[in-house]
Amino acid sequence: MVPKRPLSEEEEEGNSSGFPNPESNESGSSSNVRNVMHMFSHEEFEARLEPLIRGVVQDGVQLAFQNFFGTLPRSPSDALDTSSTPSLQLRFLNRLLPTFFTGNRIESEDRGAIKLGLFDTNSNEMVSFGPLSSQKIVVVPLDGDFPFDDEEDWPESYFDAKVVSARDGKRPLLTGDLVATLKDGVADLGDVVFTDNSCWRRNRTFRLGAKVQNATHGVRIKEAKSQAFVVKDQRGESYKKHHPPTLGDDIWRLERIAKDGVLQGLLASHKIYTVKDFLQMYNTKKSSVCGLLGGPNNNNCKTIIKHAKACVLDEKLYMYSCVAEGIGILFNSVLEVVGATFDGEYHVSMNELTDFQKSMVEALKQQIYKDLEGMLPMEDLSMVATPVLTTNLHDQLQRMAELDPFSNFSE
Repeated sequence: MVPKRPLSEEEEEGNSSGFPNPESNESGSSSNVRNVMHMFSHEEFEARLEPLIRGVVQDGVQLAFQNFFGTLPRSPSDALDTSSTPSLQLRFLNRLLPTFFTGNRIESEDRGAIKLGLFDTNSNEMVSFGPLSSQKIVVVPLDGDFPFDDEEDWPESYFDAKVVSARDGKRPLLTGDLVATLKDGVADLGDVVFTDNSCWRRNRTFRLGAKVQNATHGVRIKEAKSQAFVVKDQRGESYKKHHPPTLGDDIWRLERIAKDGVLQGLLASHKIYTVKDFLQMYNTKKSSVCGLLGGPNNNNCKTIIKHAKACVLDEKLYMYSCVAEGIGILFNSVLEVVGATFDGEYHVSMNELTDFQKSMVEALKQQIYKDLEGMLPMEDLSMVATPVLTTNLHDQLQRMAELDPFSNFSE
């Protein structure tokens, strides 16, 4: 037999068994783990670590499935996706309004229903067939503070931890149609309503979240989250400013005009009660309106006018014709010129007119603004006699040119 090599003093002191001491490696690994843990909070460390652990476990599950069933299908609607990063994801298909009131339906920016879709993240295409495309989806209220971007993965447990519960003694925070069914991979949410404001949250906002209602046999479907939004008390609804305003809105629906305030009273004294009244007056008597608002350079004046001009107009049109000159001008509901006719030829844009034609239109417009009585709705033109201006526009243009040869007949 070969005699054993005698142990050195270091080996005898460090390990009496004669084998290499594993504690030095373990000590180094533990130190590294502790260093990493100090870099993150407990919640963040857990959120980052869970996908790694989940991946190891799911790799074992996938191997077991493959041994039992054979190779798994790759179709997103059939596959049991057991990778650490989900290949399926729910997404909100439209953006939500930035502010809501308690008791009011949660809507998208276009005032329509909120839509959800199921996507294959590998191809970025919607999953529109197969059993996964017709699942039930649950809508939940989320805290507005959600640090993960949509492109990042997060553990299901982290999403669940961000679901907000009602305050003590309050009704359920989110009520209404909280379960929707995907049809060909798309679902429209029904009436979803917050019953409490968001001012008690740390960042004063909520989000909507959505997840599949039932487990999907090992398939990880990443949850959806909307952008953050504010929820205010219903008591503030009666003073809410409209974005965008409508023609029929009361004038105080515009920014910087308080309900029952001094400015509303001042405008009412000039027969300006609605947004439509305001825009008509602004287009016909711009300097007068700016004077009421503190002058054209006043910040309040600029804000009010900008908000009013964002108004959604109707499709009504009005015609004023001067038979003697063969000219007709087409106005919209707020008395802006949108077209003109010369000898029966319709021009859809003022840019199509010659400089002389523009001058004729401008002169006629200024006369019309002084007396709006002869303006006719377009649908009535064939049944009502056309008004005639007695002033000869050629003569008026000539006189204006003599007084100011550089006049462009603008306000």
